[in-house]
Amino acid sequence: MENKNQKISTRNMRINNPVILKIYDFLLASYGPQGWWPLIELHETGGTNPTKTGSIRGYHPGDYTYPQTEIQQFEMICGALLTQNTGWPQVEKALLNLKYLNVLSPKKIISLDSETLKEAIKPAGYYNQKAERLKTLAVWFSNLKGRNLTREELLSLKGVGPETADSILLYAFKQPSFVVDAYTRRIVTNLGLKGEKAKYDEIKALFEENLPKDLSLYQEYHALLVEHAKRYYKKNGNFAECPLLELARN
Repeated sequence: MENKNQKISTRNMRINNPVILKIYDFLLASYGPQGWWPLIELHETGGTNPTKTGSIRGYHPGDYTYPQTEIQQFEMICGALLTQNTGWPQVEKALLNLKYLNVLSPKKIISLDSETLKEAIKPAGYYNQKAERLKTLAVWFSNLKGRNLTREELLSLKGVGPETADSILLYAFKQPSFVVDAYTRRIVTNLGLKGEKAKYDEIKALFEENLPKDLSLYQEYHALLVEHAKRYYKKNGNFAECPLLELARN
């Protein structure tokens, strides 16, 4: 377990945009460790909820040892796919349905009939598409057998785009690969750090080139940006109230 309140070392790093680290320090001081990725097992056995905007339980602030089992790893992969175009509370319902059916494992997802799978994940939306893609991920994960994983391999899978691939790498496989979601894009655009037409990989590089390549830092930063955006970057909201604007100007 690592204490992320300690000072982050940037020794031997060439930092082109120091505001990136300043934003992280501000967000961590404001909201504290977020403990992503939430897990159903912790939801049921006393995991916490560090904020008002997260799921009921299932987070593990300050503990970066998860996933600790292949089943937890597979659950995170499922969650990364299911959260496409929907919010986490809906994903949580879908995962709980799979848990109650006792099918939250690659082997059981593969053998589960498609209609039952679709009904179970219905709360997460796009269930026809997502059911097919969950089966694809289950087959892929079953064949992985501990070999090294690349981002390119994930991106070759049907239904896995850059955000999903980076989420799987960062949380399920503990590889420092920065996740860029719609919230992150809104924030960096509003702060003038990137233009509205910036590509995914340009925003990803903005963070990765100005931060130490640190797993827990990447996990916390992504989660903190989401928490901050839920407070200040609601769709069609007034982004001018964001307290990071002053930081970005200095």
